[in-house]
Amino acid sequence: MTVRYHIREKQLKPHYVCQKDLVEHGGSICQSIPGSGIDECIAQLLLEAVTPVTLEVTMAVQQELQSRLVEADRLRKQQVERARYEAELAEQRYMQVDPKNRLVADALEADWNARLRTLREREEEYEEKSRSDRALVDEKTRSEILALATDLPRLWRNAKTSDRQRKQMVRLLIEDVTLLRGEQITAHIRFKGGSIRSLTLPIPPTSWQARLTPPEVIAEIDRLLDDYTDAQIADQLNQGRLRSGTGGHFTRRIVGQIRYRSGLKNRYDRLRKRGMVTLKEIARELDIKPCTVREWGKKGLLTVHVYNDNNACLYEPLGDRRPRKKPGIPLYDPRRFSKVPHDRTNEVQNET
Repeated sequence: MTVRYHIREKQLKPHYVCQKDLVEHGGSICQSIPGSGIDECIAQLLLEAVTPVTLEVTMAVQQELQSRLVEADRLRKQQVERARYEAELAEQRYMQVDPKNRLVADALEADWNARLRTLREREEEYEEKSRSDRALVDEKTRSEILALATDLPRLWRNAKTSDRQRKQMVRLLIEDVTLLRGEQITAHIRFKGGSIRSLTLPIPPTSWQARLTPPEVIAEIDRLLDDYTDAQIADQLNQGRLRSGTGGHFTRRIVGQIRYRSGLKNRYDRLRKRGMVTLKEIARELDIKPCTVREWGKKGLLTVHVYNDNNACLYEPLGDRRPRKKPGIPLYDPRRFSKVPHDRTNEVQNET
């Protein structure tokens, strides 16, 4: 798989793409996997693996392997010494033969050359195996390895450590990672020592999905619409440290867009469902002008409910005690309020 990088939230985000079929046969991309969540999980797995306990176990296993390598080196060295001895013996036989006996001399020379080739092969094999074998870990090196348990997490989380440097650290500890995408993403991580770990991760959301408003924010807006306008809701959400899908602060416009796209009932419809009446309706019922209704609303004679950010209002229905026009009487004088006459029609009919 190849890796591509995209800028998201002013940061480089990896994207892993398998395009073998596209390159070789002109087909389509085999699989495409966003890498942000994968990289974070592998980094966490790496930091969890480098602990004092795991390093101690690794060191113990390494010491056991080294003891076996020493024994194997001794056996290989014996093979080299034996091949050298046989080569020297073949040389002595050749040097002692009568030069006049050409058949015997040619046979002994051929045997000597064969022994020399065998010796050279044994020596080359011994040198190659010796280079590939690990050297014994002394106390100083052991202390440095165990210090990784604290140094690696500190270095990894350091803000000054670049992504390139983190990749170099990963290459020192991890051999390869195999990614498979199905309903979920499966990652098989093979460490340098041969150990394999597998992780199952959810498929990361796409760019547009990541920008969707969280469900808890929508639920909070739905609750606040019973008592507040869009601008007031934006203030409430910002005070509660909630953020929009883009990670920014809320505004009146954003709240309105969320309300519209989520199919939430607006404040006007909610108030009307609760029985609130309009300016014209209450003016007609009281037989006064709309401007008087507004004035009485400001003075508190009528209960007002603002339903948008332009100060448009609905009014609570009038009960038994309702204001009326009384020129020359103060607004809060009891004589300004009248009670709706009690309808005794039903009582009279029952009495008869």
